[in-house]
Parts: sequence; C-alpha cells; structure tokens
Amino acid sequence: MTEQATTRTLDCPLPRAGDGARVLLGHGAGGRLSAELLETLVLPAVAPGAGPLEDAAAVPTDETLVMTTDGFVVSPLFFPGGDIGALAVHGTVNDLAMRGAEPLALTVALVVEEGLPLAELRAVLDSLGAAARAVGVPVVAGDTKVVGRGHADRLFVTTTGVGRRLPGLSPSAAGARPGDAVLLSGPIGAHGTAVLSTREGLGFATDVASDTRPLHRLVRALAPLGDAVHALRDPTRGGLAASLNEIARDSGVEVEIDEATVPVPEQVAAACDLLGLDPLQVANEGCLVAFVAAGAADEALRLLRSLPEGAAAVRVGETTEGPAGRVVLRTLVGARRIVELPLGELLPRIC
Repeated sequence: MTEQATTRTLDCPLPRAGDGARVLLGHGAGGRLSAELLETLVLPAVAPGAGPLEDAAAVPTDETLVMTTDGFVVSPLFFPGGDIGALAVHGTVNDLAMRGAEPLALTVALVVEEGLPLAELRAVLDSLGAAARAVGVPVVAGDTKVVGRGHADRLFVTTTGVGRRLPGLSPSAAGARPGDAVLLSGPIGAHGTAVLSTREGLGFATDVASDTRPLHRLVRALAPLGDAVHALRDPTRGGLAASLNEIARDSGVEVEIDEATVPVPEQVAAACDLLGLDPLQVANEGCLVAFVAAGAADEALRLLRSLPEGAAAVRVGETTEGPAGRVVLRTLVGARRIVELPLGELLPRIC
C-alpha cells in the first residue's frame, strides 16, 4: 500500500534556492533586498542618476515644496492601537516631516477587493478622515478601484502628500556629520509586535499596541535649531537598524549606539525573545531618529520632551569618522557588534 505525500507551500519573505528572477516579499521590506530592487530595476527605469533615497523629495520647480507617496498593505486591516486608514495618514505625514516639511494636502487611492464588508470599509475611511482632521491636513483628491475576489487582499491604500519646508530646516539622509548626537524620540518595536501578534494570534495584542501617530509636531519643535538638525528618519520597515544603516551609508559616517540607552518596552522585548526577533529590526510608526550637532543635543532633547509624543526621547549614540557606512552596537556586556542592514523584513505586510 502506498501513501500519497501532500505538500503545503509557505510564503517566505527571503530568498530560497530555485526562486530565480522573481519578486519576493522581502523585496518590499525596506532592507537589502529592497535596496537591490530599487538600484537594479526601479531607479534605472524611472530616475537614473538619483541621489540618496529620502522619505520625501523636493519639488524641482519649488524647493520649499516637498512630496511623498506611499502604499499601505498592512495585514490585518485593524490592529491594537490603529488601522490601515490612520496608518496611511500618519505614514505620509511623517515622511514629509522627515524632510522638515509641514503637511499641506493629501490624496488617497483605494484598491478594494470584491466582498469586503462595507462596514469595514466605512470604519477604515472614518478612521482615515479623523486622522487627517487631527493633523489638520485636508484630503483633496483620490481614486477608488474594485478588483475581483482573490485579486487583492481586502484593501490596499496609496497616499500622496505635499508639504512645505519649515524655514531653516533641510534634514537629509546624507546630512549626518562626524560627531553628531543620535537621538531617539521614544520606545521602539511596538508597531511590528502588535501587528504580528494580531495576525498570527500570538496573544501579545493585549499587552502591546501600535505606536502609530503623526510626528510633524516633533519636527516643528526642532525647527528653532535650524541647520543643527542634520538628518531625520522614522524607522518603519526594517526598524531602527535599517534607518541607521541608510543614514550611515548615505552620509559616509560610522554610527555607534549604546544598547543600554535604546528604549525597548518590556512586553516588546519579551515577544522578540520568544520569536527570535531583534527589536532593532522591528517596524515602528510613532518615533523618529534624529542626527543633530553635538552642541545642540541637550536643547533638542528638551524640545522633543516638551511634547507628549517625545516625552521619552533619549540620546542613544553618536557618529564617528570610523569606517563609513558601518553601524556598531555597544552591548550590555561591554562587547561591540555590527548592526547589519536587514536582508528582508521577517515581518512582511507590516505597513
């Protein structure tokens, strides 16, 4: 008697033997695979000769205007602390803020899968509208498309934002300099942990909520420091590890951070330990990392801490003239280890 073997195909965000020249989940994760896709395929086709990749770009005809666009495919649509609608607003506003810009207007495009309950779509849109009104930015245009069952995953949201630079601010991923202080506006890891727990039913959702929120007020608070603010980044896909590596690479500096000063909530640390994840690589949606001139670090911390969303701001490290593009972690036991740019996101569909 023979038995027929059955197999089950699992989605994997990282490369596997036999994948060949195909798009993987990891290509959209903000790590090395994303960089390779951009450098070898996307940029040569649409923006040859592009400089450092930023969260948003200046409009060529008016350098005071800044634009960004972003797609949101988070699964599930609703998670502790947020949903895809609010996340789309916050993510777009934050990308503008990381270039020193105040948001002026948003557009929203929806791709809706046939069969999505109208009550869920209404809840997402109500949340999106409420988030936009809370920021004070109008949604001025949009588009809606519906695709057949099985041709999407319930709902995808794409947003475009336009903002205007705050006077004196021009932060850039290429702007960090040796001797800068590296500041973090708050704890890391909550968003990725909350989404993963909800998606997989891991049970952490009762203890961890996403940190999704707008960060433009923090950047506005830093505006009086002017050109002492060298680089800003919100560490979303790929987490803090990806953001530090990107700034170190584009600025040509070494970044050293101290593990003892990086704030990781106890519940997030416990979840990461259980799942074998590095909190430095887990996505965030409500904190920023700032590279500021050393002499302005204390004032920058005071300004960040003056707002509720920056109350837990800390200094986590500094830049040096060491090997350009390297990120080093000083561990709790006194050792030093290299923090690599993640290959691909171990938590796909996180934003």
